[in-house]
Amino acid sequence: MTLTDPAADLAPLEFAVTRNLAARSAAERDEILAAPGFGTNFTDHMVDICWSKGGGWHRPRVQPYGPISLDPAAAVLHYGQEIFEGIKAYRHADGSVHTFRPDQNAKRLQRSARRMALPELPEDYFLQSLRELIAVDGDWVPSGEDQSLYLRPFMFAKEAFLGVRPAQKVAYYLIASPAGAYFKGGVQPVKIWLSEDYARAGKGGTGAAKTGGNYAASLLPQAEAYEQGCDQVVFLDQDGNVEELGGMNVVFVHKDGTIVTPQSDSILPGITRDSILQLAEDRGHRVERRAVSLQEWRDGVASGEIVEVFACGTAAVVTPIGTLLAAGFEDAQPTGTLALELRQHLTDIQYGRAEDTHGWLTRLDG
Repeated sequence: MTLTDPAADLAPLEFAVTRNLAARSAAERDEILAAPGFGTNFTDHMVDICWSKGGGWHRPRVQPYGPISLDPAAAVLHYGQEIFEGIKAYRHADGSVHTFRPDQNAKRLQRSARRMALPELPEDYFLQSLRELIAVDGDWVPSGEDQSLYLRPFMFAKEAFLGVRPAQKVAYYLIASPAGAYFKGGVQPVKIWLSEDYARAGKGGTGAAKTGGNYAASLLPQAEAYEQGCDQVVFLDQDGNVEELGGMNVVFVHKDGTIVTPQSDSILPGITRDSILQLAEDRGHRVERRAVSLQEWRDGVASGEIVEVFACGTAAVVTPIGTLLAAGFEDAQPTGTLALELRQHLTDIQYGRAEDTHGWLTRLDG
């Protein structure tokens, strides 16, 4: 089901810009950027674009960051018709601001929209929204080591209607939050809890869409993981195959150099994962995207066939997995150097320290 043609009417949008009269001072902003954390501080402005069945995409604007007014009958509050993305902006040494593979985020947002019966935002509009926000809030992009500006585009059904059908009025927003280094003191292997009682998604479900319901489904098992002293939770599908963590993809390195990652229609296709795998192929590694059972994982580690296991995603980039814990076992995971080498290569590209041979970077300012 396609509610709008993502390739139609691609004349640039004309954004109205309303400056935030209560914007933080340079000193206040610098204080936040000195220790930004993650997802707790937000920039002074946000992007807002409306969509309606009759009017398409319209009324684009940059406005002060603040509360969103919703009718109590708004469809998103009752049926969860909502999607989002996660992408970062990086400050390069020359002061310029770049983002990484935004075309892939735009395409994934369109796929998520299609699955959730929402309109597909054209790729050009997606990229323009990033540029419009950076044009007013570019000073919020930090320059510290491993720091970035996390960009959160999201879309939801705002029509006030309690019938069960796709909403005919939708809102697209873009907000931004400065992000510090994910790992303080260096990257450390994480401990993973195996969820055997809960599923994140099912065959034919919404697992491949970046929608809030998938993350809501992961919160209870994630809390269970914390109770077990673990950092993250890993899910299995109905056939006992490995899916993904609560917010990251899983990757296995075999002793012959082959890299294997789980793939199915219930797993979110990770842009960081695909980039890491491309860099691995550039180094001569063979990559396989296929089903991986829990038994294959455990047997591979026990026999020495699997020599390294790591997870990857937008926030953490890459993190080694050091332990897999379940109700009936605790398996130490082998650690190697490939994960951190690939992480370093990827971040060097993102921050402009290494050549971007794949054309992944897009400049947002200027």
